[in-house]
Amino acid sequence: MQKFRKLQVWQKSMDFITHIYIVTKKYPPDELFSITNQIRRAAVSIALNIAEGSGSGSDKEFSRFLRIAIRSGYEVIAGLEIGIRLNYGEKDENEQLILEVNEIGAMITGLIKKLKSDS
Repeated sequence: MQKFRKLQVWQKSMDFITHIYIVTKKYPPDELFSITNQIRRAAVSIALNIAEGSGSGSDKEFSRFLRIAIRSGYEVIAGLEIGIRLNYGEKDENEQLILEVNEIGAMITGLIKKLKSDS
């Protein structure tokens, strides 16, 4: 039931959520229910889709959830880029988060390829 907890990419995505919350806490308070919330929800979506997909009945279905997780990563990147343009938080911290989510995306892509080769 909880095999996703053993996946390194899920563990990394959970760490990423923590980093997202720390950095976006520095965004303006009036953005809490706007871009801050959107970035946070997209980051959480990465981990949730990995977890949900791992419980699916097939590798094909798991891969579908993993692709959704990748798209959530793109959403995070776009939100962080908006934050950078609007000078929200520290630019270097936002850029570090973009590097982290790109790494997670690469890990997810690798997992999709592995699932495809196993089937």
